[in-house]
Amino acid sequence: MNGSELTSREIIRRVLAFDAPPRIGMNFDHGRMDDLFVGVPSAPADFDAQEHTTQEGVRRWRDEWGNTWRRLDAFSMGEVAEGAIEEWSNLDDYEPPDLADRTRYEEAKQGLVENPEKFRLGWLAGMTFSIGRKLRTVERYLLEVAAEPDKIRRLNAMIRNVVLAQVEVYADLGFDAVGFCEDWGTQERLLINPAHWRALFRPEYDAVCAAAHTRGMTVWLHSCGYIAAVIDDMLEAGVDVLQFDQPALHGIDFLAEKYAGRVTFWCPVDIQTTLQTGDRELIRAEAKTMVEKLGRGGGFIAKNYPSLDAINVKPEWDQWAYEAFVEFGAK
Repeated sequence: MNGSELTSREIIRRVLAFDAPPRIGMNFDHGRMDDLFVGVPSAPADFDAQEHTTQEGVRRWRDEWGNTWRRLDAFSMGEVAEGAIEEWSNLDDYEPPDLADRTRYEEAKQGLVENPEKFRLGWLAGMTFSIGRKLRTVERYLLEVAAEPDKIRRLNAMIRNVVLAQVEVYADLGFDAVGFCEDWGTQERLLINPAHWRALFRPEYDAVCAAAHTRGMTVWLHSCGYIAAVIDDMLEAGVDVLQFDQPALHGIDFLAEKYAGRVTFWCPVDIQTTLQTGDRELIRAEAKTMVEKLGRGGGFIAKNYPSLDAINVKPEWDQWAYEAFVEFGAK
C-alpha cells in the first residue's frame, strides 16, 4: 500500500478532507496497519466498581455514573439493571463523574508522546442519549422521550455539560478529533421517532459538534443499527465520520450515492452479512466494493471488529479482510 512518505496523521487528515490521500485510512489491531491513536480517560483513583458475581452466576458491577450493570456471559457488554437516577426528584442532587479532571488523562498524554505520527482521536464518555438511557434504564427512558420531553431536556443539559467539558480537555491536549458511541437503530429503523430525535437530540449534536469544530477537531460517531432517517441531520449538525459495523445494513450503494464526498465512513467488512460467512472471495469482494465506492479520493477508513469471538468470526477471516483492504486501498 502506498503512502509511506506521509505520516498516518497526514493521511487521515487528507482522508477526512477528501484531498486525494495516497491510500485509505487503516485501523487494525494486533500489529497491523493502524493510523489512529485513541485516547481515553483513566478511572478515578478512588473509584470502586463493587464488582461481584451472584450465586446465580450473574456478574454485577457499577460504572462511574452510578449505574448498576449485570451480565450472564463473557461476551456481551451486559445491560444496566438499575439506573443511577431512579427518580426524577434525584436529578438536581445528582453528581456526574468529573471528566474534566486532568489527572485522568495522564495515560492519554503519554500515548500522544509515544505515537507522534498517528491521528489523535479522543473518546468521549458518550452523548446525551447513550448516557441518559442508562441513568434512567432504557425501558423508562424511551417512554419518557415521547411522554415527558421536558424531563429529558433537563437530563440532556446535565449530560451535555459533562461532554462539553471533556471536549475541551481533548482540545487542550492537542487531539485531532473526538468520538463517541450512540447506538440509535434497530435492524430496521431508529429506536425513537425521528421527529423526537430532531426535537430532543439534534440540538445536543449541534452544540457538541460546534464546540469541537471551534477547537479545530472533527467529530466521529459510532452507531449500530439502521439510522438512515437521521443521517442527514447528523451531517448537518457537524458529524464528520460515521462508524458502522454493518455498512451493508444501509446498503453500500445507498451510502455511496447519498453520502460519498460528504462524510467519511469508518467500517469493517460487514460483521453480520459478510465477515461471518468465512467466504474468502465474498469478504474480499465487499472490501473492494467499499474502497471503490466510499473511499476513492478520501472518505473511507477500514477497520477490524475487535471482538471476533462474540460474532463467531475466525481470525483468518478477519485477516482476509485486512489483506483485501491493503491490496485495494492504494490510490
